[in-house]
Amino acid sequence: MARGASAGGRDGHQIRLLEGSREFFPALITAMDQAHAEIRLETYIFDFAGDGAQVAEALVRAATRGVITRVVVDGVGTGPLPAVWQGRFAAAGVQWRIYSPLGRLGLLIPSRWRRLHRKLCVVDGRVAFCGGINILDDFHDPQHGPLGHPRLDFAVRASGALVAQAHAATGQLWWRIQAVRNVRQRQFPQALSTLREAGLNLPWNPDDTHGDSDDRRVDHAGLLLRDNLLNRSKIERAYRRAIAGARDEIIIANAYFLPGRKLRKALIHAAQRGVTVRLLLQGKYEYFMQFHAARPVYGALMAAGVEIHEYTASFLHAKVAVIDAGSEHPWATVGSSNLDPLSLLLAREANVVVEDAHFASVLRGRLLHAMEHGSRAVDAADYANRPLHQRVKERIALGLMRFALFLTGKRY
Repeated sequence: MARGASAGGRDGHQIRLLEGSREFFPALITAMDQAHAEIRLETYIFDFAGDGAQVAEALVRAATRGVITRVVVDGVGTGPLPAVWQGRFAAAGVQWRIYSPLGRLGLLIPSRWRRLHRKLCVVDGRVAFCGGINILDDFHDPQHGPLGHPRLDFAVRASGALVAQAHAATGQLWWRIQAVRNVRQRQFPQALSTLREAGLNLPWNPDDTHGDSDDRRVDHAGLLLRDNLLNRSKIERAYRRAIAGARDEIIIANAYFLPGRKLRKALIHAAQRGVTVRLLLQGKYEYFMQFHAARPVYGALMAAGVEIHEYTASFLHAKVAVIDAGSEHPWATVGSSNLDPLSLLLAREANVVVEDAHFASVLRGRLLHAMEHGSRAVDAADYANRPLHQRVKERIALGLMRFALFLTGKRY
């Protein structure tokens, strides 16, 4: 299959692009309310403020009517389960697990920097959701409070062959967490039983897609996973292949952007051979290291002709790209993976790749709108003349990032 997607042929996928929690949550809740057998949900952040509570309510409703309901959250991204929800989940039968709890030493142990960052949900083995959107209200930020404008982020609702991939991935992570939990509690028979159950899947019929009327059949789609075992560089390689094959246009929107040498060179070479390259990056301060460490790479990219736009209307949280949307070989991706070392070297991530002209065109339109109405273009002269204190912050942030990678034994 051309340029990095993982499924071939006209494989019966129906894909719908969802922008922000205002589109994602209603679609997710509808699927949960229609569930008959099982819900598997993974998310980095599960926040119960605002509309996030509506997703929690849907989980309770599903579990109450007998649907197996399993939730995995990250031990850094998600805080302690509030007491009221702990009681409600327990009473309904919602199973809540924490990926890599920090323990006493927390993030002082470099191995614990490997986080669950992917956002996946599979319902009844027939529909899947994947993207960058946490269970977090668009107008609420846990660190910064209420937001005047919604954060910019995307997800997809998918049916078709990739659902089986998502179902297997979520099942594998669940039994791994459960088996470790049983061993720590010295429940060895239960641990063995969990391992035996790991190979079991719900009956799944690829023709039984149950797509909604808003879903559109696409030509090709696939799920790309990143982990620390078999799929260490799959997402980055897909990006590099797609960029290398670009002929007309590359648009990338990425919240935390610090590409490695190979990815930077791919973007520079594309711009030098006449491809229009536009980047939509974070323009609103969120985290010191991620915000400032990205700036030093701007110079070489802009010198090659890459356009850089910084999103300032609200927080940018998207991790998406569109390449050659109007060509015979369009390529688009929506997922959880940033183009930075934390995502590409350490975290568990999941991206959907779609090769379909209509889907690519819709995503392209959303990104161009964000550039035109919520962003500012970075001026090369202003960048070159930025103040000394800003340059110092950039070097400190980049140094911290490199030191962190050194501690993990990674090269980037």
